[in-house]
Amino acid sequence: MEQLFIGELIRQRRLELGLKQCELCEGICEPVTMSRLESGKQTPGSNKLRMLMQRLGLPDERYYALVSKNELRISELQTEIVSSNVLRDSLRGLEKIEELEAIAEPNDNQVRQFILRSRAILGKLVDGKVEPYSLEEKLEMLSEAIRLTSPYFDIDHIGKGLYCIDEVKVINQIAGVYSEQGNNEQALQIYVQLIDYIKQHFQNVKQSGGLLPLVSYNYARELDLDGQYEKAIEIAKLGWEACVQYGQYASLPSTLEIIAECYHFLGDDEKSKDYYRQAYYLYKAVGRNHGIELVRSETQQYFGSDFQL
Repeated sequence: MEQLFIGELIRQRRLELGLKQCELCEGICEPVTMSRLESGKQTPGSNKLRMLMQRLGLPDERYYALVSKNELRISELQTEIVSSNVLRDSLRGLEKIEELEAIAEPNDNQVRQFILRSRAILGKLVDGKVEPYSLEEKLEMLSEAIRLTSPYFDIDHIGKGLYCIDEVKVINQIAGVYSEQGNNEQALQIYVQLIDYIKQHFQNVKQSGGLLPLVSYNYARELDLDGQYEKAIEIAKLGWEACVQYGQYASLPSTLEIIAECYHFLGDDEKSKDYYRQAYYLYKAVGRNHGIELVRSETQQYFGSDFQL
Protein backbone atom coordinates (compact mmCIF):
# COMPACT_ATOMS: atom_id res chain seq x y z
CA MET A 1 0.00 0.00 0.00
CA GLU A 2 1.55 3.31 -1.04
CA GLN A 3 2.20 5.53 1.96
CA LEU A 4 2.22 9.32 2.15
CA PHE A 5 3.91 11.35 4.87
CA ILE A 6 1.90 14.33 5.99
CA GLY A 7 4.27 16.68 4.13
CA GLU A 8 3.78 14.75 0.88
CA LEU A 9 0.03 14.86 1.35
CA ILE A 10 0.08 18.62 1.85
CA ARG A 11 2.32 19.12 -1.17
CA GLN A 12 0.12 17.00 -3.45
CA ARG A 13 -3.03 18.82 -2.39
CA ARG A 14 -1.34 22.22 -2.70
CA LEU A 15 -0.26 21.44 -6.27
CA GLU A 16 -3.75 20.17 -7.13
CA LEU A 17 -5.11 23.56 -6.05
CA GLY A 18 -2.41 25.46 -7.91
CA LEU A 19 -1.07 27.15 -4.78
CA LYS A 20 2.48 28.33 -4.08
CA GLN A 21 4.05 27.47 -0.75
CA CYS A 22 4.05 31.11 0.30
CA GLU A 23 0.32 31.41 -0.49
CA LEU A 24 -0.63 28.39 1.58
CA CYS A 25 1.49 29.21 4.63
CA GLU A 26 0.89 32.97 4.80
CA GLY A 27 0.26 33.95 8.41
CA ILE A 28 0.89 30.39 9.62
CA CYS A 29 4.61 29.79 9.12
CA GLU A 30 7.56 30.99 7.02
CA PRO A 31 7.97 29.63 3.47
CA VAL A 32 11.24 27.98 4.47
CA THR A 33 9.35 26.12 7.21
CA MET A 34 6.73 25.14 4.67
CA SER A 35 9.45 23.76 2.39
CA ARG A 36 10.97 21.71 5.21
CA LEU A 37 7.54 20.43 6.18
CA GLU A 38 6.76 19.21 2.66
CA SER A 39 10.16 17.54 2.31
CA GLY A 40 9.69 15.68 5.58
CA LYS A 41 12.59 17.46 7.30
CA GLN A 42 10.31 19.07 9.88
CA THR A 43 7.13 17.97 11.64
CA PRO A 44 4.43 20.63 12.04
CA GLY A 45 2.85 21.43 15.38
CA SER A 46 -0.79 20.42 15.78
CA ASN A 47 -2.19 23.95 15.50
CA LYS A 48 -0.21 24.75 12.35
CA LEU A 49 -1.16 21.40 10.84
CA ARG A 50 -4.84 21.95 11.56
CA MET A 51 -4.80 25.37 9.91
CA LEU A 52 -2.91 24.13 6.84
CA MET A 53 -5.27 21.16 6.41
CA GLN A 54 -8.31 23.41 6.72
CA ARG A 55 -6.92 25.80 4.10
CA LEU A 56 -6.46 22.83 1.79
CA GLY A 57 -10.03 21.68 2.40
CA LEU A 58 -8.91 18.42 4.00
CA PRO A 59 -10.06 16.83 7.28
CA ASP A 60 -7.84 18.22 10.00
CA GLU A 61 -7.96 15.56 12.70
CA ARG A 62 -6.82 12.26 11.23
CA TYR A 63 -3.52 13.03 9.51
CA TYR A 64 -1.03 12.97 12.34
CA ALA A 65 0.21 9.54 11.23
CA LEU A 66 0.94 7.99 7.87
CA VAL A 67 -2.00 7.71 5.52
CA SER A 68 -2.45 6.15 2.10
CA LYS A 69 -4.14 7.40 -1.03
CA ASN A 70 -6.62 4.57 -0.58
CA GLU A 71 -7.52 5.82 2.90
CA LEU A 72 -8.05 9.32 1.54
CA ARG A 73 -10.43 8.02 -1.13
CA ILE A 74 -12.32 5.97 1.47
CA SER A 75 -12.79 9.09 3.58
CA GLU A 76 -14.04 11.05 0.55
CA LEU A 77 -16.52 8.31 -0.40
CA GLN A 78 -17.87 8.10 3.14
CA THR A 79 -18.51 11.84 3.09
CA GLU A 80 -20.32 11.55 -0.27
CA ILE A 81 -22.47 8.66 1.01
CA VAL A 82 -23.52 10.61 4.10
CA SER A 83 -24.32 13.60 1.88
CA SER A 84 -26.48 11.40 -0.37
CA ASN A 85 -28.46 10.28 2.65
CA VAL A 86 -29.03 13.87 3.81
CA LEU A 87 -30.12 14.87 0.29
CA ARG A 88 -32.31 11.75 -0.02
CA ASP A 89 -30.40 10.71 -3.13
CA SER A 90 -30.35 6.96 -2.46
CA LEU A 91 -29.30 5.96 -5.97
CA ARG A 92 -26.16 8.09 -5.87
CA GLY A 93 -25.41 6.86 -2.37
CA LEU A 94 -25.65 3.21 -3.41
CA GLU A 95 -23.35 3.87 -6.36
CA LYS A 96 -20.76 5.33 -4.00
CA ILE A 97 -21.15 2.36 -1.66
CA GLU A 98 -20.28 0.01 -4.53
CA GLU A 99 -17.15 2.05 -5.21
CA LEU A 100 -16.27 1.97 -1.52
CA GLU A 101 -16.73 -1.80 -1.33
CA ALA A 102 -14.41 -2.22 -4.30
CA ILE A 103 -11.46 -0.45 -2.63
CA ALA A 104 -11.97 -1.36 1.04
CA GLU A 105 -9.92 -4.11 2.63
CA PRO A 106 -12.03 -7.21 3.39
CA ASN A 107 -10.91 -7.18 7.05
CA ASP A 108 -11.58 -3.47 7.60
CA ASN A 109 -14.44 -3.84 10.07
CA GLN A 110 -14.90 -0.09 10.49
CA VAL A 111 -15.59 0.40 6.79
CA ARG A 112 -17.77 -2.72 6.66
CA GLN A 113 -19.77 -1.33 9.58
CA PHE A 114 -20.20 2.00 7.79
CA ILE A 115 -21.39 0.22 4.64
CA LEU A 116 -23.95 -1.88 6.51
CA ARG A 117 -25.48 1.04 8.38
CA SER A 118 -25.50 3.15 5.20
CA ARG A 119 -27.27 0.43 3.24
CA ALA A 120 -29.84 0.11 6.01
CA ILE A 121 -30.65 3.79 5.48
CA LEU A 122 -30.39 4.04 1.70
CA GLY A 123 -32.04 0.75 0.71
CA LYS A 124 -31.29 -1.69 -2.11
CA LEU A 125 -31.51 -1.78 -5.88
CA VAL A 126 -34.26 -4.01 -7.31
CA ASP A 127 -34.67 -3.99 -11.09
CA GLY A 128 -32.90 -0.65 -11.28
CA LYS A 129 -35.08 0.98 -8.61
CA VAL A 130 -34.26 1.74 -4.99
CA GLU A 131 -36.41 -0.09 -2.47
CA PRO A 132 -36.17 0.01 1.35
CA TYR A 133 -35.15 -2.99 3.36
CA SER A 134 -37.78 -4.52 5.61
CA LEU A 135 -37.57 -3.59 9.28
CA GLU A 136 -36.44 -7.12 10.08
CA GLU A 137 -33.67 -6.86 7.48
CA LYS A 138 -32.57 -3.47 8.84
CA LEU A 139 -32.39 -4.79 12.38
CA GLU A 140 -30.36 -7.79 11.25
CA MET A 141 -27.95 -5.58 9.26
CA LEU A 142 -27.45 -3.12 12.11
CA SER A 143 -26.98 -5.89 14.68
CA GLU A 144 -24.31 -7.36 12.44
CA ALA A 145 -22.76 -3.90 12.02
CA ILE A 146 -22.38 -3.17 15.74
CA ARG A 147 -20.95 -6.61 16.46
CA LEU A 148 -18.25 -6.17 13.83
CA THR A 149 -16.47 -3.83 16.22
CA SER A 150 -18.22 -4.61 19.51
CA PRO A 151 -18.73 -8.39 19.46
CA TYR A 152 -20.07 -8.53 23.03
CA PHE A 153 -22.56 -5.70 22.59
CA ASP A 154 -25.47 -6.00 25.04
CA ILE A 155 -28.48 -3.87 24.14
CA ASP A 156 -29.79 -4.03 27.71
CA HIS A 157 -26.50 -2.87 29.26
CA ILE A 158 -25.08 -0.38 26.78
CA GLY A 159 -23.15 1.49 29.48
CA LYS A 160 -20.95 -1.55 30.11
CA GLY A 161 -19.44 -1.28 26.64
CA LEU A 162 -16.98 1.16 25.10
CA TYR A 163 -17.91 2.78 21.79
CA CYS A 164 -16.61 5.22 19.23
CA ILE A 165 -18.80 7.85 17.58
CA ASP A 166 -19.77 5.66 14.62
CA GLU A 167 -20.78 2.82 16.94
CA VAL A 168 -23.09 5.15 18.85
CA LYS A 169 -24.69 6.08 15.53
CA VAL A 170 -25.33 2.41 14.77
CA ILE A 171 -26.97 1.91 18.17
CA ASN A 172 -29.09 5.01 17.55
CA GLN A 173 -30.24 3.48 14.26
CA ILE A 174 -31.13 0.23 16.03
CA ALA A 175 -33.38 2.20 18.39
CA GLY A 176 -35.00 3.86 15.37
CA VAL A 177 -35.87 0.48 13.86
CA TYR A 178 -37.47 -0.66 17.11
CA SER A 179 -39.52 2.53 17.03
CA GLU A 180 -40.65 1.80 13.47
CA GLN A 181 -41.65 -1.69 14.58
CA GLY A 182 -43.87 -0.17 17.26
CA ASN A 183 -41.63 -1.40 20.08
CA ASN A 184 -41.67 1.92 21.89
CA GLU A 185 -40.48 0.51 25.21
CA GLN A 186 -37.30 -0.99 23.70
CA ALA A 187 -36.55 2.17 21.74
CA LEU A 188 -36.91 4.36 24.83
CA GLN A 189 -34.68 2.04 26.84
CA ILE A 190 -31.92 2.39 24.24
CA TYR A 191 -32.21 6.18 24.01
CA VAL A 192 -32.01 6.58 27.81
CA GLN A 193 -28.81 4.54 27.87
CA LEU A 194 -27.31 6.39 24.90
CA ILE A 195 -27.94 9.83 26.39
CA ASP A 196 -26.20 8.76 29.60
CA TYR A 197 -23.31 7.25 27.67
CA ILE A 198 -22.75 10.34 25.53
CA LYS A 199 -22.77 12.63 28.55
CA GLN A 200 -20.26 10.48 30.41
CA HIS A 201 -17.85 9.48 27.65
CA PHE A 202 -17.75 12.26 25.06
CA GLN A 203 -17.39 15.42 27.13
CA ASN A 204 -13.94 16.25 25.72
CA VAL A 205 -14.28 14.88 22.19
CA LYS A 206 -15.24 17.80 19.99
CA GLN A 207 -16.02 15.58 16.98
CA SER A 208 -18.88 14.08 19.01
CA GLY A 209 -20.78 17.38 19.04
CA GLY A 210 -23.49 16.07 16.71
CA LEU A 211 -24.30 13.00 18.81
CA LEU A 212 -26.23 14.61 21.66
CA PRO A 213 -28.51 16.67 19.36
CA LEU A 214 -29.14 13.61 17.19
CA VAL A 215 -29.96 11.17 19.98
CA SER A 216 -31.88 13.81 21.99
CA TYR A 217 -34.11 14.50 19.00
CA ASN A 218 -34.84 10.81 18.45
CA TYR A 219 -35.45 10.26 22.16
CA ALA A 220 -37.80 13.28 22.34
CA ARG A 221 -39.68 12.09 19.25
CA GLU A 222 -40.19 8.69 20.85
CA LEU A 223 -41.45 10.29 24.07
CA ASP A 224 -43.83 12.43 22.00
CA LEU A 225 -45.21 9.31 20.29
CA ASP A 226 -45.63 7.71 23.72
CA GLY A 227 -47.60 10.69 25.04
CA GLN A 228 -44.88 11.75 27.51
CA TYR A 229 -45.04 15.36 26.37
CA GLU A 230 -43.41 17.16 29.31
CA LYS A 231 -40.48 14.73 29.33
CA ALA A 232 -40.22 15.07 25.54
CA ILE A 233 -39.89 18.85 25.84
CA GLU A 234 -37.21 18.43 28.51
CA ILE A 235 -35.13 16.11 26.33
CA ALA A 236 -35.71 18.18 23.17
CA LYS A 237 -34.46 21.30 24.95
CA LEU A 238 -31.36 19.34 26.01
CA GLY A 239 -30.76 18.67 22.32
CA TRP A 240 -31.45 22.30 21.45
CA GLU A 241 -28.82 23.46 23.96
CA ALA A 242 -26.34 20.95 22.53
CA CYS A 243 -26.96 22.23 18.98
CA VAL A 244 -25.99 25.72 20.12
CA GLN A 245 -23.10 24.58 22.31
CA TYR A 246 -21.44 22.46 19.62
CA GLY A 247 -22.49 24.46 16.56
CA GLN A 248 -24.34 21.42 15.17
CA TYR A 249 -27.65 22.65 13.76
CA ALA A 250 -28.80 19.84 11.46
CA SER A 251 -31.37 18.49 13.92
CA LEU A 252 -32.41 21.87 15.39
CA PRO A 253 -35.51 22.54 13.23
CA SER A 254 -36.78 18.99 13.81
CA THR A 255 -36.17 19.43 17.54
CA LEU A 256 -38.18 22.67 17.59
CA GLU A 257 -41.00 20.95 15.69
CA ILE A 258 -41.15 18.26 18.40
CA ILE A 259 -41.35 20.93 21.12
CA ALA A 260 -44.12 22.70 19.19
CA GLU A 261 -46.22 19.57 18.87
CA CYS A 262 -45.79 18.67 22.53
CA TYR A 263 -46.90 22.12 23.70
CA HIS A 264 -50.01 21.75 21.52
CA PHE A 265 -50.91 18.45 23.17
CA LEU A 266 -50.29 20.04 26.58
CA GLY A 267 -52.83 22.74 25.69
CA ASP A 268 -50.43 25.68 25.31
CA ASP A 269 -51.10 26.67 21.69
CA GLU A 270 -49.41 30.07 21.96
CA LYS A 271 -46.06 28.44 22.73
CA SER A 272 -46.79 25.75 20.18
CA LYS A 273 -47.35 28.29 17.39
CA ASP A 274 -44.18 30.16 18.30
CA TYR A 275 -42.05 27.02 18.10
CA TYR A 276 -43.70 25.94 14.87
CA ARG A 277 -42.81 29.29 13.30
CA GLN A 278 -39.19 28.94 14.42
CA ALA A 279 -39.00 25.41 13.00
CA TYR A 280 -40.63 26.50 9.75
CA TYR A 281 -38.18 29.31 9.04
CA LEU A 282 -35.18 27.18 9.93
CA TYR A 283 -36.40 24.46 7.56
CA LYS A 284 -36.94 27.12 4.92
CA ALA A 285 -33.48 28.65 5.45
CA VAL A 286 -31.74 25.32 4.81
CA GLY A 287 -34.09 24.17 2.04
CA ARG A 288 -35.51 21.16 3.89
CA ASN A 289 -38.72 20.82 1.90
CA HIS A 290 -39.84 17.70 3.75
CA GLY A 291 -39.69 19.61 7.04
CA ILE A 292 -41.52 22.60 5.57
CA GLU A 293 -44.38 20.38 4.44
CA LEU A 294 -44.46 18.61 7.81
CA VAL A 295 -44.87 21.91 9.68
CA ARG A 296 -47.55 23.08 7.26
CA SER A 297 -49.44 19.81 7.63
CA GLU A 298 -49.31 19.76 11.42
CA THR A 299 -50.24 23.43 11.88
CA GLN A 300 -53.23 23.09 9.56
CA GLN A 301 -54.31 19.99 11.43
CA TYR A 302 -53.92 21.56 14.88
CA PHE A 303 -54.83 25.21 14.24
CA GLY A 304 -56.81 25.25 11.00
CA SER A 305 -56.11 26.78 7.61
CA ASP A 306 -56.34 30.35 8.97
CA PHE A 307 -53.08 30.00 10.91
CA GLN A 308 -50.26 31.96 9.30
CA LEU A 309 -46.66 30.84 9.55
